Amino acid sequence: MLKRICLAMAVLLGLGDIANGIFMLASPAAWYFAVPGVTTTGPFNQHFLRDIGIIFVFLGGGYLAGAARAEYRVVLWGTATLWLCSHAVFHFWEVAVGICGAYALARDFPAVTLPAVIGVVLTVWAINDRCAPRKS
Repeated sequence: MLKRICLAMAVLLGLGDIANGIFMLASPAAWYFAVPGVTTTGPFNQHFLRDIGIIFVFLGGGYLAGAARAEYRVVLWGTATLWLCSHAVFHFWEVAVGICGAYALARDFPAVTLPAVIGVVLTVWAINDRCAPRKS
């Protein structure tokens, strides 16, 4: 049961990342104005948003590929999760140094911190699953 839940979460996270990345690639200006708080982080930069869109497509692909291929799961999910965690830590750093207020953490939680937390849970599960003794 836990395996099904983890794989389903990885698929959902992967599809969400890919959808976000495609939105950023296809319509960076619409993405910039649609996502709460983004306009307060700096001026619109189409090139930068598309660069990040490519990253999100790769992250999503990593979660989907890991869901499909158990032998690559730890490295794919671990790598994608490392980026998501770094992104979340950067948001916390911005609050710590006064770039934005603590309200930003709550506002950004669903799109920034929660995916990182889910990624950590999935990666830890994948490591444990890989290390678990197999029944013969």
